[in-house]
Amino acid sequence: MLVGTMTAQIYMHGIASLKEKRGIVKSLIGRLQSRFNISVSEVDQQDSRSSAVLGIAVVSNDSQFIDKQLDNVLNFMRRDGRFYLGQVDREIFS
Repeated sequence: MLVGTMTAQIYMHGIASLKEKRGIVKSLIGRLQSRFNISVSEVDQQDSRSSAVLGIAVVSNDSQFIDKQLDNVLNFMRRDGRFYLGQVDREIFS
């Protein structure tokens, strides 16, 4: 069994409240979970209005599948116009 993990920092401009930020983050998490069948959670900067850090995990027996799945997630996130991506860290564990 292999586990691929990724953390992705996102930045949002023009956000006036934590409620507005959480609406965007929850929407993104739901879309990622339903489209890619992955585990996603906001793991850092919960009290910041303009940024969030998402933790993402994929489990498989094929490292190429994990890499492709994480690439697809990043491409999907880049196309979302509500925020832009900051630092992204990826690892695969066996």
